[in-house]
Amino acid sequence: MAFDFEMIKRVYAGMPSKVEAARKTIGRPLTLAEKILFSHLHRDQPLQNFERAKTYVNFAPDRVAMQDATAQMALLQFMQAGRPTVAVPSTVHCDHLIQAKVGAKEDLDTALSVNKEVYDFLASVSNKYGIGFWKPGAGIIHQVVLENYAFPGGMMIGTDSHTPNAGGLGMIAIGVGGADACDVMAGLPWELKWPKLIGIKLTGKMSGWTSAKDIILRVAGILTVKGGTGAIIEYFGEGADSLSATGKATICNMGAEVGATCSLFAYDDKMSIYLRHTAREDVAAAADAIKQHLRPDDDVYANAEKYYDQLIEINLDELEPHVNGPFTPDLAWPISKFAEAVKANAWPEKLEVALLGSCTNSSYEDITRSASVAKQAIDKNLKAKAEFTITPGSEQVRYTVERDGLLDTFDKIGGVVLANACGPCIGQWARHIDDPNRKNSIITSFNRNFAKRNDGLASTHAFVASPEIVTAFAIAGDLTFNPLTDKLKNENGEEVMLDEPAGYELPPKGFAVEDPGYQEPAKDGSNVQVVVNPESQRLQLLAPFSEWEGTDLKGLRLLIKVKGKCTTDHISMAGPWLKYRGHLDNISNNMLIGAVNFFNEKTDLVKNELTGEYGPVPVVQRAYKEAGIGSIVVGDENYGEGSSREHAAMEPRHLGVRAILVKSFARIHETNLKKQGMLALTFADKEDYDKIQEDDTIDILGLADFAPNKALAVVLHHDDGSSDVISAHHTYNEHQIEWFKAGGALNIIRQKFAK
Repeated sequence: MAFDFEMIKRVYAGMPSKVEAARKTIGRPLTLAEKILFSHLHRDQPLQNFERAKTYVNFAPDRVAMQDATAQMALLQFMQAGRPTVAVPSTVHCDHLIQAKVGAKEDLDTALSVNKEVYDFLASVSNKYGIGFWKPGAGIIHQVVLENYAFPGGMMIGTDSHTPNAGGLGMIAIGVGGADACDVMAGLPWELKWPKLIGIKLTGKMSGWTSAKDIILRVAGILTVKGGTGAIIEYFGEGADSLSATGKATICNMGAEVGATCSLFAYDDKMSIYLRHTAREDVAAAADAIKQHLRPDDDVYANAEKYYDQLIEINLDELEPHVNGPFTPDLAWPISKFAEAVKANAWPEKLEVALLGSCTNSSYEDITRSASVAKQAIDKNLKAKAEFTITPGSEQVRYTVERDGLLDTFDKIGGVVLANACGPCIGQWARHIDDPNRKNSIITSFNRNFAKRNDGLASTHAFVASPEIVTAFAIAGDLTFNPLTDKLKNENGEEVMLDEPAGYELPPKGFAVEDPGYQEPAKDGSNVQVVVNPESQRLQLLAPFSEWEGTDLKGLRLLIKVKGKCTTDHISMAGPWLKYRGHLDNISNNMLIGAVNFFNEKTDLVKNELTGEYGPVPVVQRAYKEAGIGSIVVGDENYGEGSSREHAAMEPRHLGVRAILVKSFARIHETNLKKQGMLALTFADKEDYDKIQEDDTIDILGLADFAPNKALAVVLHHDDGSSDVISAHHTYNEHQIEWFKAGGALNIIRQKFAK
């Protein structure tokens, strides 16, 4: 029986009437996304025809999922809310803090020792507040959620940007910051701007080397890293129904790379089969009973252009395998053109490491198709020429593929199996390289490939592809190799070709596992003690942020004017900094150290206006804080794209930054800033970015009359005595303005529970 099945039954019992009421209210058929959104309106949210991309709406999600790196801060915040237990089913998954270095067992043992304090905290706080706890080694959050918790027609939020993975089972699943998770766990409504809808019609059927990963790699090339911002991507068509549930999940997972709120597939036979294979026959039967409400209305299929803000069609019969990169996940290359691109751009042709796995591609199907390529290498007397690592998505997947002999296949060509964790995908990789400054190439089946993302090295050119293509490249060791057309020379000097991969969507013998790694919480956690050592360097209890002082912000210093791409990795780097995710002051020492300073084109080197000297960004900001001076950060387009980490918002808040002024924001980061009581502003005229000078002193005026849709004035006092007055827009509504005035959303929660 599934987890929380009574909750799922309640969702399904109420869905038909809610969908029908919404259909009558807006007077037309509904897409699947609309059906799920309307059926999850908060009880205090009036039903109306909400305006896409403009109206803020309150929702009641069914559950919350948190990974260990973000759960620390989310639960430290929740502890201040005053509740005895979480209001909705919630889980914690320990997958981010395990560093890949030697191999699965050794790396897990090291993590258990090094991170004991954090794991003990997460286990105890979960036990106390009724939260399901998945131990280190249990698997990657999104794969574990897909196997155990995701259900068609549900709504989930998760403290990780790849939470939309659950869309592979027809669930609206959205990545958020920890403050949003805290709200929902505390029983409060969750606010989201009613999304736009992008429809992607899939026709035909994949074959040969092409896989589900190639669909999203192609979509990334079409939409770019911000083309999906503010939108739900809904896939439909005969091609969509032909994909496995885990293939659908791969596509939804990587929708985060185009900025989408989430991605979604309609309920079909493939999902029903997956639910039954993962011991959720009861959920499949319940979903089958209301199947018409878990798919778009018929007219949506017939006249799709009427229902979506943007419509894209991809013919799977014609789709080629793709390789995306380097340095951005939307630089898309069909395999037939990739070798030419490698040579034309002088990217390192020699492939040094191929990495298989991650939350995007570590299902049984992914591993069996990759293993079929590896088996060919054995049979055809080929050896992997690149270093090759394999990361199973969960202990259930790992145990099953080991039982079926697939891990042994990888071992025979030199593959190293890593722990069931994120590892190199999020920078948790102790990479072995002779010269860290040498230009080099790696290829992964992961989702992101920003500079420094995997190994912390700016010199690494990271490319993203399907597991099958990654395995083929591992064998070839050469990025100019095309497995569809090119031959390889084996150990006997013979020229051989790799055949098309083959695999199983689901294990023929069924899934198996001895210990999935789950800890059920105490039925009564009132006597459970959660202890945080005041001297700890890993964990720190939070103090409330101060309220707005009620005046305009004057005399702000420019901390940094960021040039170009600035992801949450640039703002709050992962890798070795993950160990401080539960200690706000310590992790604040990485604030913006990866961002490029417009004025000297260097990272982590900005001017201290108090001394005239240059220093690291956090050091300069701490000097401003010590002197009681507020500051401002200026940024470029899509500021804060990438991971959902709220530390990228909490660190500036903690260190005294008062406002972030940019050309445009990524959705999650903008919300995180608002939740923490920060001012998140955009240039009314993007060319005003050019008016910001290094020595400016800046005022933000109009806060006494801070109101929705009302611009604020920003005065730039230049060092030569001149000044410019520019206009700044914002997207705050009345509710969010109260967050700003209170000093953060958590302060309001605390006040409510204190009454």
